Amino acid sequence: MHGSKHEDDEHSNLEPDRRSKAWPRVLGSMAIMGLLVGLMIGRLTNPEPPVLERVEVVPDGLELWFSDEAQLHGENVEGTVALLFQAEGKAQRGQLTLQGKPASWRVQNSDGGLLLTVLAARPLRGEWNAAEDAGGWRVQVKLHE
Repeated sequence: MHGSKHEDDEHSNLEPDRRSKAWPRVLGSMAIMGLLVGLMIGRLTNPEPPVLERVEVVPDGLELWFSDEAQLHGENVEGTVALLFQAEGKAQRGQLTLQGKPASWRVQNSDGGLLLTVLAARPLRGEWNAAEDAGGWRVQVKLHE
């Protein structure tokens, strides 16, 4: 054990590492590439939710404009019209005149998305339909007593 020469493998010095130093780099770059591909696939399979762009009052109800198709669930509940959209947007409120009588509407954020509520002093009924229009998604809500 005099010196650092290799003699008959009977010494306390480590043998030089014969493995390539590139293997950890290859593994690291493969991990980074896998992460990036996974993020891209996740972005494609889970797109951004539609956004409520504007609400317009029309003579017989409302028109809601979205950036993309929004899932919709609506009900007429005890004289009130309620529509739930799976979308994002800011809270808004306003009034409209329906057959010469006032009614009010409100859009608010809820756990399931955006909730549109239309109510008046008298019972209301509503019908709605949605269609792609002018590069966006339009939902028409027709109201009547």
